[in-house]
Amino acid sequence: MILIADGGSTKADWILLDKEGNQVFKTRTEGLNPEILSADLLKVRIQANEEITSHKDKVTEVYFYGAGCGTKRLTSLLKSIFESFFKNAEIVVKEDTFAAVYAVTTKPGIVCILGTGSNSCYFDGKNVDVRVPSLGYILMDEASGNYFGKKLIRDYYYDKMPKSIAKLFEKQFDLDADVIKRNIYKEENPNAYLAHFAEFIFKNDRTPYFNKVLQKGIKEFFVNRILPYTESTQVPVHFVGSIAFFSQDIINDVARYYMVEIGKIIRRPIDGLIEYHREKIKLEKI
Repeated sequence: MILIADGGSTKADWILLDKEGNQVFKTRTEGLNPEILSADLLKVRIQANEEITSHKDKVTEVYFYGAGCGTKRLTSLLKSIFESFFKNAEIVVKEDTFAAVYAVTTKPGIVCILGTGSNSCYFDGKNVDVRVPSLGYILMDEASGNYFGKKLIRDYYYDKMPKSIAKLFEKQFDLDADVIKRNIYKEENPNAYLAHFAEFIFKNDRTPYFNKVLQKGIKEFFVNRILPYTESTQVPVHFVGSIAFFSQDIINDVARYYMVEIGKIIRRPIDGLIEYHREKIKLEKI
């Protein structure tokens, strides 16, 4: 059996396929980002899922595509955890950009992730090229959920948020300074914590303020993560992730400004991953 996972910082989607490519189950765990979680917590989150645990000894292949898997050290860490859990399986761990690519295209293009975090890569039709490694939610991650979450909190505290929106913000979140600082500096998953504030933009009527916030972040992402690719004027640019999915209008506006062609924009890559691996199963049988 083949176990496939798209692992973000907030959540991880898992699909188990039998040897014919039929779906056995689809489930979800909490995020499994090795960049921000301890090895012990990563183990706990995997073991907590009953469906995965009950099938672990039947799994022969694991393909995990995850946030925070962009360096050899972190990839090796997660691989060793999986090897100790899935005793009979061959383990493959790759960065989440590979999942994004496999989900949206088989042809050359630039593929971007805008979810809890953000990233981009160039796909030449065969190889995935991440030319600028991501340094995570503190230094990079333009236009991500945690980027917009930080922006909203700063605007609220600097009194730059329109009064009517600030009152609504107060009602929906605990904005006590001690609570915010504890979650950012003391608790696990600070990037996911920040990203949950970004939901505020999409769960309320889109106002000029929200549009301005989105446009600024997405422009920064284009400037830093798309335009440096010389291929950006020659191939379509695809997007994966919830932030991208709910910001399609702004993405298309910014793309027109920079004369970039937009390809697919999808919310979750897991369905595309299923088809990619089903095709692999078919080819292996030929």
